[in-house]
Amino acid sequence: MGIPIIIMFPLLLVLTSREKWYPQFFVVARFWAKIVLYGSGFLPRVTEEAKVDRSKSYMFVANHTSMTDIMFMLYCVKNPFVFVGKKELAKIPIFGFFYKRTCILVDRNSQRSRKEVFDRAHTRLHDGTSICIFPEGGIPDDESVILDEFKDGAFRLAIDHQIPILPLTFFDSKKRFSYTFFSGSPGIMRGFIHKEIPTKGLEQADKRALKEKVRGIILKTLETDLKK
Repeated sequence: MGIPIIIMFPLLLVLTSREKWYPQFFVVARFWAKIVLYGSGFLPRVTEEAKVDRSKSYMFVANHTSMTDIMFMLYCVKNPFVFVGKKELAKIPIFGFFYKRTCILVDRNSQRSRKEVFDRAHTRLHDGTSICIFPEGGIPDDESVILDEFKDGAFRLAIDHQIPILPLTFFDSKKRFSYTFFSGSPGIMRGFIHKEIPTKGLEQADKRALKEKVRGIILKTLETDLKK
């Protein structure tokens, strides 16, 4: 993770100094993600259920089981997006410096922080940038959990801005690079991009049903794959 960031440090520093340059930073970030994935021995394979509209803003959501999910999301998605993620990742040396300059950080123990997240997300969506949230809110401590319960944030924002939700399913992240010490291995890392789910006409009263619908799509896909 660190070596390509060090090599590209001057370029990254310039591109993160202005929000208007974020699309250019995003291109570099995707290149960085490919270096990390392939350099770690992971072979990304992505299947699309339908073509993603490059001109639209989306709320990207996916299951979350590994640190590699950040890089794999960057690999899978070509539409410029901003991560909403926990502030603890900003403490990671080198990576954390740019993480906090480009992502929307949330302290889940702070009501004020959660409000600031929504304010910043509103601004980025208004500028035409998509948002990416891992709605489980973190990686479950119990690695036997297939898919944890979803938080409301991604769905509340999607309804507020009437933007479609685009679910992704990551099959192999836990197998390739889990949080269990001495586990993982090189190999294929598969992702599946589902059809977008529209939110036009929905209200906040529909948030729970929307959340369960999206979670059901990802969970069914994971369970079907486990049976193969």
